[in-house]
Amino acid sequence: MKIICLVPSITETLIACEADIVGRSRFCIHPADSLDSIPKVGGTKDINWQKVAHLEPDLVILDKEENTLEMATSCPYDYIALHITSINDVAVELTRLAKKISNAKLEQIANRWRKVSTTSYQLPSLKDLPGVIEWWKEPTSQTSVEYLIWQDPWMAIGENTFIQSVLDFCGLQQAKVKQPEKYPQVNIEHYSRENVVLLFSSEPYPFERYKTEMLDLGFSCGLIDGEKYSWYGIRSLNFLESLVSPLSLKIEDY
Repeated sequence: MKIICLVPSITETLIACEADIVGRSRFCIHPADSLDSIPKVGGTKDINWQKVAHLEPDLVILDKEENTLEMATSCPYDYIALHITSINDVAVELTRLAKKISNAKLEQIANRWRKVSTTSYQLPSLKDLPGVIEWWKEPTSQTSVEYLIWQDPWMAIGENTFIQSVLDFCGLQQAKVKQPEKYPQVNIEHYSRENVVLLFSSEPYPFERYKTEMLDLGFSCGLIDGEKYSWYGIRSLNFLESLVSPLSLKIEDY
């Protein structure tokens, strides 16, 4: 089955499962050594259907959180739109996709997700938060965390998002600043520098280029691996599995 995938985390996962990916979005960047021969047909919010036509796909894979409704309604090919807002959704959605494309390896990954979603990580302290690439100013006595994905305007992660569920898994259920919207605009000047730690996601905004400016804000802060926290395929799975006891995963049952 020839597949065009516009979901970066799923493109990476399907390549690991030896699926026939014939087209991708320009944001599908992993695994880098396997992508040179796979043409780009657009982004996560746009697609060139003429380029797609030349590839003659049997299936187009979309995601309701990343891609637009217009992309789905204009798709002239068979498509599947995944919808994942929590680690508890991943096994169900990957199983649905695995059955659609008849891929046993993807079903195995879905089963691993099913197992890891029943576990959790005991966070020793905020400064030990897994996935932090670098603390630019290490937290001390702060008890709250804000996870930022964009600047100008500042945008954070709220409830009912996959990233929030990974933060919860990692032990920040009570520490995360509560945001009822999924991706709210926030005013960080309303936050207490004595109480709030800012986590700057490594993607989609390139915060690492602006380390000095971020430090000038006066908060304890650090750069966190956005791919580990948001790429809900094999990448986030490997990350979460690495945090919990192998015995709790019962790997022999996969």
